[in-house]
Amino acid sequence: MPSVLLATFNLLPDGEYGGAALVEALAERGVDARWACWDDPEVDWAAADLVAVRSTWDYHRRLPDFLDWARAVGERTRLFNGAEVFAWNADKAYLTALTTPVVPTELLDDRSLVPVLETAVGRWGSVVVKPRTGAGGVGVVVADAPRDPRLEGLTTGPWLVQPLVASVRTSGESSVFVLDGAAVAQVDKQAAHGEVRVHEQYGGTSRPVPVDPTRAEVAVSAVREAAALLDADLAYARVDLMEWEGAWVLSELELIEPGLYLDVAPDNAAHFADLVARRAG
Repeated sequence: MPSVLLATFNLLPDGEYGGAALVEALAERGVDARWACWDDPEVDWAAADLVAVRSTWDYHRRLPDFLDWARAVGERTRLFNGAEVFAWNADKAYLTALTTPVVPTELLDDRSLVPVLETAVGRWGSVVVKPRTGAGGVGVVVADAPRDPRLEGLTTGPWLVQPLVASVRTSGESSVFVLDGAAVAQVDKQAAHGEVRVHEQYGGTSRPVPVDPTRAEVAVSAVREAAALLDADLAYARVDLMEWEGAWVLSELELIEPGLYLDVAPDNAAHFADLVARRAG
């Protein structure tokens, strides 16, 4: 029976929400799986046939340590999707490296903050500023001017700036799950009134829907391009999409620890378990 460790972090020792269903689905496929905190020194990662990063949702606060851990694990056993992929994906500057249609993105730091914001506001009006390394909507700020008082809430840079995509308040955001290069599931997310973040902690709601072929095509194309760019085998991805100028475009490509939304889309446990069983057998 192949053994798999599902990496999580210390605030969620039992894994992502609904994570028990993933362990059960793997057991049904003959895979012995358990959750383990990535920074637990007592865990023997090398003893596992495969390590799948799942809910390491503190990585953005501890990126050097997390990448060192991933490199060490990858030297001793198989690791989805790999430390070098994690390093690339942890910096949202990757959006500027893709030819797949993305939400327009400019990079900025403390030196370029004011001039880039002036240009961005002049071009787009309302903008969204977010940390280049971040997760869960933390540090996201909406601004209408370079001296908007809301910008005083910026977290440590560097950052990126994007237009405030109006459709996030109407059609919302779609997440397409791409496993082994195929779009297997979709979750649509809606922001609360007055918000641009679709996360539940900000009042957002999520629901599973049938996979839309148009959005699936964009998602699979984005994953394929990233795999070629990195010369990497991308076992899993979650592709977040928004409507911009009449088309579905990439807002984020999650290759490190994308939540599977198991609490609202329980079928994703079977999809991910099928992937792991194929790879671990």
